[in-house]
Amino acid sequence: MRLAVRSRWLLVAAGAVVVALVAVLVVVLRGGGQPSSAPLPLRSAGELPLPGDSSRFDYAGLDASRGLLFVAHLGAGEVIEADVRTHRVLRTIPGLPQVHGVLVVPALHRVFATATGENRMVALDEDTGAVVAQAPTGDYPDGLAYDPRRNAIWTTNETGGSETVIDAATAAVRGTVPLGGEAGNVAYDPVGDRMLVAVQGRGDLAVIDPDSLAVQRRIAVPGCDHDHGLALDDGDRLAFVACDGNATLHTVDLTTWQVPGTDPVGDEPDVLAYDQNAHRLYVAAESGTVTVLDLRDRRLTVTGSGHLAGGAHVVAVDPATHHSFYPVPAGANGHPALLEQQPLP
Repeated sequence: MRLAVRSRWLLVAAGAVVVALVAVLVVVLRGGGQPSSAPLPLRSAGELPLPGDSSRFDYAGLDASRGLLFVAHLGAGEVIEADVRTHRVLRTIPGLPQVHGVLVVPALHRVFATATGENRMVALDEDTGAVVAQAPTGDYPDGLAYDPRRNAIWTTNETGGSETVIDAATAAVRGTVPLGGEAGNVAYDPVGDRMLVAVQGRGDLAVIDPDSLAVQRRIAVPGCDHDHGLALDDGDRLAFVACDGNATLHTVDLTTWQVPGTDPVGDEPDVLAYDQNAHRLYVAAESGTVTVLDLRDRRLTVTGSGHLAGGAHVVAVDPATHHSFYPVPAGANGHPALLEQQPLP
């Protein structure tokens, strides 16, 4: 080989190595794209047309005992109530600007929603849809959690970087918990009797005493970019944290505070739903990819993954039937729809 040709070949080879290294780095930082070659272990169980326009949906809350699903239609500023057993829409509840979070508390016959456009939490009568109480929150309230021991609602104020604690009966504000960074989702740990918050502005999990409203400890989640989604397995003492910046899911051991496992999920994971009875976790992503992971011996394994539908970033699961539900802007006929999926046998 002549020197000039060899030099050009070496330059090309070196360039190829750089490109390959960059590609590997991108995969590591972004979470690896498609998390599994195995298809989704789900099949369609029906599709319910939803009213309104094809604007964005957000969280959904299910009263599994009654089969009532409440869906935040963010773009329309309303909550849609559907009966997933009879497969019909019961009502729409308007007047909730940029509604994000929806939480059903069956014991109280109440539905709590965050009207993000007005920085307030709204309590609804589960039977009639009537507004029964309201409370101010911090900036950009998003997710919600319920503390049954103290009958308190916690709202995550995403850009406000705080939690607002509200009396579930009177809607009186009991206090505010500053988090020191932009906030992700919040969950109540009934075994440890504490609140957990994914603090996406810091990349950690905050552990909060619900009596003193003080942050007791912070759990670092290494390799997590922008931890937002959060779900718990109470029995196995695990927390599942989704990182939407690099498409990964991290498992946190609530007894040792270590991170024993990390799994790839779809790009921009958003809402998590955990089926405690089946030990199965659903991760719905902004990319429309749904990833299903099964827990065995306190360790998650990706069972399957695939693109379900555009806008399928929200999921709710029924622990009795094991069916999962996904509100999307466009179903089979191009109009808003609630997709229902069931596990493959």
